[in-house]
Amino acid sequence: MRAFGTDFAVPPGYLNTPSVGIPPAPVAEAVAESVERWRTGATRPGEFDPYVTRSRAGFARLLGVDPGRVAIGASASQLIANVAAALPAGTRVVAAEGDFTSVTFPFAANPGVTVTEVPLELLPERVEGHDVVAVSVVQSADGRIVDLAALRGAAEAAGAAVLLDATQAVGWLPLDVAWADWVVGAGYKWLLSPRGCAWLYVRPDAHERTRAVAANWYAGEDPWASVYGLPLRLAGDARAFDLSPVWLAQVGAAAALEYFDGVNLAEVRAHNTGLADALLEKLGLPPRGTAIVALDADPQRVAAAGIVSSVRGGRVRVGFHLYNTVDDVERVLRAFE
Repeated sequence: MRAFGTDFAVPPGYLNTPSVGIPPAPVAEAVAESVERWRTGATRPGEFDPYVTRSRAGFARLLGVDPGRVAIGASASQLIANVAAALPAGTRVVAAEGDFTSVTFPFAANPGVTVTEVPLELLPERVEGHDVVAVSVVQSADGRIVDLAALRGAAEAAGAAVLLDATQAVGWLPLDVAWADWVVGAGYKWLLSPRGCAWLYVRPDAHERTRAVAANWYAGEDPWASVYGLPLRLAGDARAFDLSPVWLAQVGAAAALEYFDGVNLAEVRAHNTGLADALLEKLGLPPRGTAIVALDADPQRVAAAGIVSSVRGGRVRVGFHLYNTVDDVERVLRAFE
């Protein structure tokens, strides 16, 4: 099918983007071409550097930040560990109750840190008395969206640092988050990239509060001059927190994030939430203005209706992205007949 200016081989009823996004044809073709080069012995390590540069710049554009403030990695939790491991003993972190554990586990794994969970809706008013806030912009389990304006105001008033996980938001929800200390995002969901690519925005004044827990040659000021011997010589910008790239993932991400340059995210948001809210309305439920919907439904009946979805927190989770249509809404409704 064709949607938002490109072609997708997405099957009817595919509503599992919160788990795995479907790549546009040019993204899949770029990865396939790279696999063929690898298969035939034509690959050279240095050829992947431009792809990393392109994906880094693409993520930066989505956030409206300087590419030099963006680190690349393989997963959200691995990048968040750079933040969590740097926190001194006695640090108090507040998080949303039931948030995805890739957000909370890195902090909980630091023995000197206390993590307190509160309901998402109460998070802004519970910031006072804490040093760090860590939360997903959009909740993985049910699509609830944190009140970013209220959170920013509360954090600034309390002098608390903020880490945002934008994994379930970036790619469909226009974001104004450069004010946060750190923003992480994985690419294989709404950004339609292969699994194995993620990015971390580090605000300039948060650099010294971030630790390169997986310091490696690629995090050097000049990676190809950092492959042997001491002393430690990390980059002076956010590249100091880079992980050696997952090559094929970066190839796909470079193409995918450049595709998003030509996409109006406000239109994507309207499309996605329009479908999600139409489903809720037909089920007699109030609209929620988010692309992810959690339903009290029988997973087997949903699957029998031709829907690809996930089960999260005991509920069927569906997500609507730019390649979904009204036909997908009707398929879900058939599971309730």
